[in-house]
Amino acid sequence: MIRPKSKVYFTKTINPQKIIEMYEVLKRRLPGKVAVKIHSGEKGNQNFLKPLFLKQIVDYVHGTIVECNTAYEGSRNTTEKHKALLKEHEWTKYFDVDILDAVGSDITLEIPNGILIKRNYIGKNTKKYDSCLVISHFKGHQMGGFGGALKQLSIGFGSSAGKAYQHTAGKTDDPKKLWDLVCSDKELKEAMADAAYSVVNFFKGKMAFINIMANISIDCDCDGNAQEPCMKDIGILSSTDPVALDKACLDLIYNSKDKGKEKLIERIESKLGPHIIECSEQLGTGNSNYELINVP
Repeated sequence: MIRPKSKVYFTKTINPQKIIEMYEVLKRRLPGKVAVKIHSGEKGNQNFLKPLFLKQIVDYVHGTIVECNTAYEGSRNTTEKHKALLKEHEWTKYFDVDILDAVGSDITLEIPNGILIKRNYIGKNTKKYDSCLVISHFKGHQMGGFGGALKQLSIGFGSSAGKAYQHTAGKTDDPKKLWDLVCSDKELKEAMADAAYSVVNFFKGKMAFINIMANISIDCDCDGNAQEPCMKDIGILSSTDPVALDKACLDLIYNSKDKGKEKLIERIESKLGPHIIECSEQLGTGNSNYELINVP
Protein backbone atom coordinates (compact mmCIF):
# COMPACT_ATOMS: atom_id res chain seq x y z
CA MET A 1 0.00 0.00 0.00
CA ILE A 2 1.34 3.43 -0.96
CA ARG A 3 1.37 5.82 1.97
CA PRO A 4 0.16 9.37 1.49
CA LYS A 5 2.93 11.93 1.23
CA SER A 6 4.12 13.46 4.47
CA LYS A 7 4.09 17.24 4.66
CA VAL A 8 7.38 19.07 5.07
CA TYR A 9 7.37 22.86 5.38
CA PHE A 10 10.26 24.98 4.13
CA THR A 11 11.30 28.62 4.39
CA LYS A 12 14.50 30.33 3.30
CA THR A 13 14.14 32.86 6.12
CA ILE A 14 16.20 32.05 9.20
CA ASN A 15 15.43 34.02 12.36
CA PRO A 16 13.96 33.30 15.83
CA GLN A 17 10.42 34.43 14.97
CA LYS A 18 10.37 32.27 11.84
CA ILE A 19 11.11 29.19 13.93
CA ILE A 20 7.84 29.81 15.78
CA GLU A 21 5.99 30.17 12.47
CA MET A 22 7.46 26.90 11.24
CA TYR A 23 6.21 25.19 14.39
CA GLU A 24 2.77 26.77 14.06
CA VAL A 25 2.22 25.56 10.48
CA LEU A 26 2.38 21.98 11.77
CA LYS A 27 -0.86 22.53 13.70
CA ARG A 28 0.34 20.12 16.37
CA ARG A 29 0.07 21.38 19.92
CA LEU A 30 2.48 19.61 22.23
CA PRO A 31 0.64 18.68 25.44
CA GLY A 32 1.72 18.67 29.05
CA LYS A 33 5.34 19.09 30.06
CA VAL A 34 7.36 19.71 26.88
CA ALA A 35 10.96 18.56 26.38
CA VAL A 36 12.94 20.53 23.79
CA LYS A 37 15.79 18.35 22.54
CA ILE A 38 18.74 20.33 21.22
CA HIS A 39 22.47 19.80 20.74
CA SER A 40 24.30 21.88 23.33
CA GLY A 41 27.60 21.84 21.39
CA GLU A 42 30.95 20.32 22.37
CA LYS A 43 33.57 22.61 23.91
CA GLY A 44 35.37 24.42 21.09
CA ASN A 45 32.61 23.93 18.52
CA GLN A 46 31.66 27.14 16.74
CA ASN A 47 28.72 25.97 14.61
CA PHE A 48 26.05 24.82 17.07
CA LEU A 49 22.74 26.68 17.34
CA LYS A 50 23.11 29.24 20.10
CA PRO A 51 20.63 29.42 23.02
CA LEU A 52 19.59 33.01 22.42
CA PHE A 53 18.65 32.10 18.84
CA LEU A 54 16.28 29.40 20.16
CA LYS A 55 14.90 31.33 23.14
CA GLN A 56 11.69 32.50 21.48
CA ILE A 57 10.57 29.03 20.37
CA VAL A 58 11.47 27.38 23.70
CA ASP A 59 9.53 30.04 25.59
CA TYR A 60 6.65 29.74 23.13
CA VAL A 61 6.11 26.04 23.84
CA HIS A 62 6.92 26.51 27.56
CA GLY A 63 9.62 23.91 27.13
CA THR A 64 12.54 22.59 29.12
CA ILE A 65 15.84 22.11 27.32
CA VAL A 66 16.91 18.47 27.54
CA GLU A 67 20.28 16.90 26.78
CA CYS A 68 22.12 13.63 27.47
CA ASN A 69 25.67 12.81 28.44
CA THR A 70 28.06 11.51 25.79
CA ALA A 71 29.86 8.19 25.62
CA TYR A 72 33.22 9.53 24.50
CA GLU A 73 35.90 11.61 26.20
CA GLY A 74 35.24 15.32 26.07
CA SER A 75 33.43 18.03 27.98
CA ARG A 76 30.04 16.31 28.15
CA ASN A 77 30.69 12.71 29.17
CA THR A 78 29.99 13.27 32.86
CA THR A 79 27.14 15.21 34.42
CA GLU A 80 29.54 17.51 36.27
CA LYS A 81 31.49 18.47 33.14
CA HIS A 82 28.33 18.70 31.06
CA LYS A 83 26.70 21.10 33.52
CA ALA A 84 29.80 23.30 33.43
CA LEU A 85 29.73 23.45 29.63
CA LEU A 86 25.99 24.13 29.56
CA LYS A 87 26.73 27.15 31.73
CA GLU A 88 29.69 28.21 29.56
CA HIS A 89 27.55 27.97 26.41
CA GLU A 90 24.83 30.00 28.20
CA TRP A 91 22.06 27.39 28.01
CA THR A 92 21.41 27.68 31.74
CA LYS A 93 21.43 31.48 31.47
CA TYR A 94 18.21 31.40 29.45
CA PHE A 95 16.55 28.05 30.23
CA ASP A 96 15.82 25.31 32.68
CA VAL A 97 18.05 22.47 31.49
CA ASP A 98 17.59 18.79 32.28
CA ILE A 99 20.36 16.24 31.63
CA LEU A 100 18.12 13.23 31.18
CA ASP A 101 20.66 10.61 32.29
CA ALA A 102 22.25 12.71 35.04
CA VAL A 103 21.42 10.25 37.82
CA GLY A 104 19.74 6.92 38.35
CA SER A 105 19.10 3.90 36.17
CA ASP A 106 18.25 4.26 32.49
CA ILE A 107 14.91 3.45 30.93
CA THR A 108 15.12 0.38 28.68
CA LEU A 109 13.02 0.65 25.53
CA GLU A 110 12.32 -2.73 23.95
CA ILE A 111 12.43 -2.91 20.14
CA PRO A 112 11.09 -6.37 19.21
CA ASN A 113 10.94 -5.45 15.52
CA GLY A 114 14.41 -3.86 15.50
CA ILE A 115 16.51 -4.36 12.39
CA LEU A 116 19.73 -4.78 14.38
CA ILE A 117 19.26 -3.98 18.07
CA LYS A 118 16.31 -5.07 20.17
CA ARG A 119 16.57 -2.51 22.96
CA ASN A 120 17.61 1.09 23.54
CA TYR A 121 18.66 2.97 26.66
CA ILE A 122 17.52 6.51 27.46
CA GLY A 123 17.81 8.65 30.58
CA LYS A 124 15.27 8.05 33.33
CA ASN A 125 14.28 11.74 33.42
CA THR A 126 12.64 11.31 30.01
CA LYS A 127 9.61 9.98 31.92
CA LYS A 128 8.99 13.49 33.25
CA TYR A 129 7.88 14.74 29.82
CA ASP A 130 4.58 14.31 28.00
CA SER A 131 5.73 15.55 24.59
CA CYS A 132 8.83 16.68 22.75
CA LEU A 133 9.97 19.28 20.26
CA VAL A 134 13.16 18.16 18.50
CA ILE A 135 15.20 21.05 17.12
CA SER A 136 18.10 19.83 15.00
CA HIS A 137 21.00 21.65 13.43
CA PHE A 138 21.27 19.89 10.06
CA LYS A 139 24.90 19.32 9.08
CA GLY A 140 27.41 16.58 8.32
CA HIS A 141 28.60 14.04 10.86
CA GLN A 142 31.90 12.23 11.12
CA MET A 143 30.25 8.86 11.83
CA GLY A 144 26.60 9.29 10.87
CA GLY A 145 27.29 10.99 7.54
CA PHE A 146 24.74 13.63 8.41
CA GLY A 147 22.96 14.78 11.53
CA GLY A 148 19.32 15.80 11.59
CA ALA A 149 16.12 14.72 13.34
CA LEU A 150 16.87 10.99 13.18
CA LYS A 151 20.30 11.47 14.69
CA GLN A 152 18.79 13.54 17.52
CA LEU A 153 16.22 10.80 18.16
CA SER A 154 18.84 8.05 18.24
CA ILE A 155 22.32 9.06 19.39
CA GLY A 156 21.02 12.36 20.76
CA PHE A 157 18.41 10.82 23.04
CA GLY A 158 20.59 7.89 24.06
CA SER A 159 22.07 7.88 27.52
CA SER A 160 25.80 7.27 27.77
CA ALA A 161 24.98 3.55 27.81
CA GLY A 162 22.54 3.95 24.94
CA LYS A 163 25.09 5.76 22.82
CA ALA A 164 27.64 3.00 23.44
CA TYR A 165 25.03 0.34 22.65
CA GLN A 166 24.17 1.96 19.31
CA HIS A 167 27.78 2.60 18.30
CA THR A 168 28.67 -1.05 18.95
CA ALA A 169 25.53 -2.52 17.35
CA GLY A 170 24.43 -3.95 20.68
CA LYS A 171 27.74 -5.49 21.70
CA THR A 172 28.13 -3.39 24.86
CA ASP A 173 26.50 -0.61 26.82
CA ASP A 174 29.80 0.26 28.52
CA PRO A 175 31.20 3.54 27.13
CA LYS A 176 34.73 2.47 28.18
CA LYS A 177 34.57 -0.42 25.68
CA LEU A 178 32.98 1.59 22.85
CA TRP A 179 36.04 2.16 20.67
CA ASP A 180 37.19 -1.45 20.97
CA LEU A 181 33.85 -2.72 19.66
CA VAL A 182 32.67 0.07 17.36
CA CYS A 183 30.52 -1.26 14.52
CA SER A 184 30.50 -0.71 10.75
CA ASP A 185 28.92 2.31 9.09
CA LYS A 186 26.02 0.18 7.84
CA GLU A 187 25.39 -1.34 11.26
CA LEU A 188 25.49 2.06 12.92
CA LYS A 189 22.74 3.43 10.67
CA GLU A 190 20.61 0.36 11.36
CA ALA A 191 21.12 0.64 15.13
CA MET A 192 20.38 4.37 14.99
CA ALA A 193 17.18 3.73 13.03
CA ASP A 194 16.08 1.18 15.63
CA ALA A 195 16.82 3.62 18.47
CA ALA A 196 15.03 6.50 16.74
CA TYR A 197 11.97 4.32 16.27
CA SER A 198 11.94 3.45 19.98
CA VAL A 199 11.95 7.13 21.03
CA VAL A 200 9.16 8.06 18.61
CA ASN A 201 7.17 5.12 19.99
CA PHE A 202 7.91 6.24 23.56
CA PHE A 203 6.31 9.64 22.96
CA LYS A 204 3.44 8.04 21.03
CA GLY A 205 3.38 10.66 18.29
CA LYS A 206 3.42 13.64 20.64
CA MET A 207 6.42 15.08 18.85
CA ALA A 208 7.26 17.82 16.36
CA PHE A 209 10.48 18.32 14.44
CA ILE A 210 12.36 21.37 13.19
CA ASN A 211 15.61 21.20 11.20
CA ILE A 212 17.68 24.35 10.78
CA MET A 213 20.02 24.35 7.80
CA ALA A 214 22.53 27.00 8.79
CA ASN A 215 26.27 26.89 9.57
CA ILE A 216 26.40 23.73 7.46
CA SER A 217 29.73 22.03 8.14
CA ILE A 218 30.76 18.49 7.23
CA ASP A 219 31.29 17.95 10.97
CA CYS A 220 28.84 17.57 13.83
CA ASP A 221 28.38 19.94 16.76
CA CYS A 222 29.92 17.17 18.90
CA ASP A 223 33.29 17.96 17.26
CA GLY A 224 35.33 20.48 19.21
CA ASN A 225 37.48 21.09 16.13
CA ALA A 226 34.75 21.16 13.49
CA GLN A 227 35.49 22.50 10.04
CA GLU A 228 33.98 25.83 9.04
CA PRO A 229 30.67 25.73 7.11
CA CYS A 230 31.11 24.50 3.53
CA MET A 231 27.75 25.73 2.20
CA LYS A 232 25.64 28.85 2.47
CA ASP A 233 22.62 28.74 4.77
CA ILE A 234 19.56 27.10 3.19
CA GLY A 235 16.60 27.62 5.54
CA ILE A 236 14.32 26.09 8.15
CA LEU A 237 12.22 22.96 7.65
CA SER A 238 9.56 21.44 9.90
CA SER A 239 7.39 18.34 9.93
CA THR A 240 5.65 15.84 12.17
CA ASP A 241 7.53 13.13 10.24
CA PRO A 242 11.29 12.95 11.04
CA VAL A 243 12.04 10.66 8.09
CA ALA A 244 10.42 12.97 5.55
CA LEU A 245 12.11 15.94 7.20
CA ASP A 246 15.63 14.53 6.97
CA LYS A 247 15.00 13.28 3.42
CA ALA A 248 13.87 16.76 2.37
CA CYS A 249 17.04 18.26 3.85
CA LEU A 250 19.19 15.76 1.99
CA ASP A 251 17.38 16.54 -1.25
CA LEU A 252 17.98 20.26 -0.75
CA ILE A 253 21.69 19.52 -0.35
CA TYR A 254 21.87 17.32 -3.45
CA ASN A 255 19.85 19.77 -5.57
CA SER A 256 21.74 22.85 -4.40
CA LYS A 257 23.84 24.88 -6.85
CA ASP A 258 26.31 25.61 -4.06
CA LYS A 259 29.65 24.05 -5.03
CA GLY A 260 30.41 23.47 -1.37
CA LYS A 261 27.87 20.65 -1.41
CA GLU A 262 30.41 18.28 -2.97
CA LYS A 263 32.42 18.10 0.23
CA LEU A 264 29.31 17.47 2.31
CA ILE A 265 27.90 14.87 -0.07
CA GLU A 266 31.21 13.03 0.03
CA ARG A 267 30.97 12.91 3.83
CA ILE A 268 27.32 11.77 3.71
CA GLU A 269 27.91 9.01 1.18
CA SER A 270 31.24 7.79 2.56
CA LYS A 271 29.45 7.02 5.84
CA LEU A 272 26.33 5.53 4.19
CA GLY A 273 24.23 8.30 5.73
CA PRO A 274 21.09 7.75 3.60
CA HIS A 275 20.81 4.15 4.90
CA ILE A 276 19.19 5.49 8.08
CA ILE A 277 16.36 6.90 5.94
CA GLU A 278 15.78 3.49 4.33
CA CYS A 279 15.84 1.65 7.66
CA SER A 280 13.61 4.17 9.43
CA GLU A 281 11.02 3.92 6.68
CA GLN A 282 11.16 0.13 6.89
CA LEU A 283 10.46 0.33 10.63
CA GLY A 284 7.51 2.68 10.12
CA THR A 285 9.08 5.68 11.85
CA GLY A 286 8.08 7.84 8.89
CA ASN A 287 7.82 8.21 5.16
CA SER A 288 10.49 9.25 2.66
CA ASN A 289 7.77 10.29 0.21
CA TYR A 290 6.93 13.89 1.02
CA GLU A 291 5.39 17.11 -0.22
CA LEU A 292 7.55 20.19 0.24
CA ILE A 293 5.41 23.20 1.12
CA ASN A 294 7.01 26.63 0.84
CA VAL A 295 6.34 29.11 3.63
CA PRO A 296 6.95 32.78 2.61
